[in-house]
Amino acid sequence: MSTATDRPDPTGLAADLGAVMRPAFEGAALAETGIGKYAAWLADRGQLFDSYHDLWSWSVEDLDGFWTSMWEYFEVPGSPGNCALGDRTMPGASWFPTARVNYAETILGSIDDPDRVAIVGRSQARGTLELTFGELAEQVRRARAAFRALGVRKGDRVVGYLPNIPETVVAMLATVSLGATWACCPPEFGAKSVVDRLAQLEPKLLLAVSGYNYGAKEVDRTAELQTIRGSLPTVENVVGMSYGPHEVSDAHDWASLLETHGTDEPLAFEPVSFDHPLWTLFSSGTTGLPKAVVHSHGGIVLEHRKMHALHLDTRAGDRVMLMSTTGWTVWNCMVSALMVGASIVVTDGNPFYPDLEEPWRIAAETGATNFGTSPGYLMACRTESVRPADHFDLSALRTLGVTGAVLPPEAYDWIYEVLPAEVYLNSMSGGTDICSNFVSGNPWVPIYRGELSAPALGADVAAFDDGGEAVVNRVGELVVRSPMPSMPVAFWNDVNMERYLAAYFDIYPGVWRHGDWVTVSDRQSVVIQGRSDATLNRGGVRIGTAEFYNLVEALPEIQDSLVVHLEDSAGGPGELMLFVQLAEGHTMNEDTVKALKGVIRKELSPRHVPDLVAAVPAVPRTLTGKKLETPIKKILAGAPPEQVVSPGAVTSYEAIEAYRIAASTNA
Repeated sequence: MSTATDRPDPTGLAADLGAVMRPAFEGAALAETGIGKYAAWLADRGQLFDSYHDLWSWSVEDLDGFWTSMWEYFEVPGSPGNCALGDRTMPGASWFPTARVNYAETILGSIDDPDRVAIVGRSQARGTLELTFGELAEQVRRARAAFRALGVRKGDRVVGYLPNIPETVVAMLATVSLGATWACCPPEFGAKSVVDRLAQLEPKLLLAVSGYNYGAKEVDRTAELQTIRGSLPTVENVVGMSYGPHEVSDAHDWASLLETHGTDEPLAFEPVSFDHPLWTLFSSGTTGLPKAVVHSHGGIVLEHRKMHALHLDTRAGDRVMLMSTTGWTVWNCMVSALMVGASIVVTDGNPFYPDLEEPWRIAAETGATNFGTSPGYLMACRTESVRPADHFDLSALRTLGVTGAVLPPEAYDWIYEVLPAEVYLNSMSGGTDICSNFVSGNPWVPIYRGELSAPALGADVAAFDDGGEAVVNRVGELVVRSPMPSMPVAFWNDVNMERYLAAYFDIYPGVWRHGDWVTVSDRQSVVIQGRSDATLNRGGVRIGTAEFYNLVEALPEIQDSLVVHLEDSAGGPGELMLFVQLAEGHTMNEDTVKALKGVIRKELSPRHVPDLVAAVPAVPRTLTGKKLETPIKKILAGAPPEQVVSPGAVTSYEAIEAYRIAASTNA
């Protein structure tokens, strides 16, 4: 069984796994950070903690005390009511049962400097646009009045088919200020993927664009939008946004609506219960109808304040740039940086146009202090020998956030080779399910090579074995033993919470099982081995797919890879298949196969030498970057692709046939 100390390291520096890449902040430097200021605030109230781990222990043992302190420390507008946790039973924990709050009010209710920039929009369709906090509040006021005139009320659903532009932020804030619920899909999604998601909500209002720019290419989505409109029968009004050359016909015009509703109607915020639906996020939708995950006003307000201020060290006046589309939970997390007085940098189109350095270029030009991206992008930069600090002024950059997949150990080496040494690398893991992180870094703990630094405050994380016992320095299931306020309040239209229970509570009653294999070390750092439903278990030797990818993709011949294990129902070893996308200039031959099998035998285990090694044109992924491990496995087991994968919900759908051909040839 793999552990934090014996996991294979494709760089050959196994002894350095877990080495300190950057020490924890101390003294005056720690005192300037968000978590340092929070610890000092607690100390002034008689609660002294000598270390982050002491603080974390209190945060998961005294849930009432910790989460009440979050409300008080961040001076959240609205009343917290008379207790933090009415019922801690999972699922169904009742948080702040008598509280009243509104997410939009936490951003716009008390702006200290209306002239400070709130949003920087970098668009491939129309250039750069900036909104100050004062301008943002005014646009939200007008949009709110327009939505009310169109009949939107508390409890209604407003949905978007929109790119990552400032207007999308305005529309979301206007929606939730009314107590209506927001959901959005990016225009990159095909019509079926959009309808599969948004039709579940029976929305009243649709905001949309009719196309988008992807680098130098103009993409027309008129036909897709027409299909979407025809498939949402509950929509009473459509609002079209002008976006570069793209116009929406037969719809209210966004700019005209805001101009028309420049009335004296004040900006107001509907006070709602803590668990009132704020927005709905969606699972990837690779298998079946996407789960509509409903988050609450209060849960997101407290969780995102904590995440930004204490873990990401986001401060008032910062510039936060997270690479995302409007269909990923990272977009929602980015917008919440406005709550702590930071500005956000929103980008649309092709993130790598005109070249792979473009995100670094934008970060430099906008003065980003907090830059968030994916392991895939960082590894691509490493492969292409990109050295961003050599070409761009990244002196403002303080935090590099990484999420969406496992960050390989060698990526840590590259980051600290090419970026300023003072940059804080925060590798995190959470997800759409909580719209936040279970494990994360923070300035009070070191950065360990190849590891996530610690559980997040308020996240009672552990690794469980098959018997439901916590294990240390051994692989287990990632579980959360105590409720968190941003756990979903429901899945939309989930009768008797059947899908909710099956998603998180099917194995350990009363304990959240997230679906990741992890190792929690004795110093509480965490290594993610991969999804537990895609773990490779041969002859009792269990290895996470992330370990496989770290090893294989470190080879210069391999650009990307996907591994599938078809189990034998009779109890045999089954068939292990490795599919690789070769790097440019390389071809598949006997030497390549021999090299792959050799390194796997030596560094992983002889039992995990693949039965098939095949070249494929691409590795299909969800639109948030996750490899299609389980869907490909189902297809290779005989399921028709059209019943398993929605083409509009994944990249490189056309490559799937190559997997079927390779597997059938080997049969």
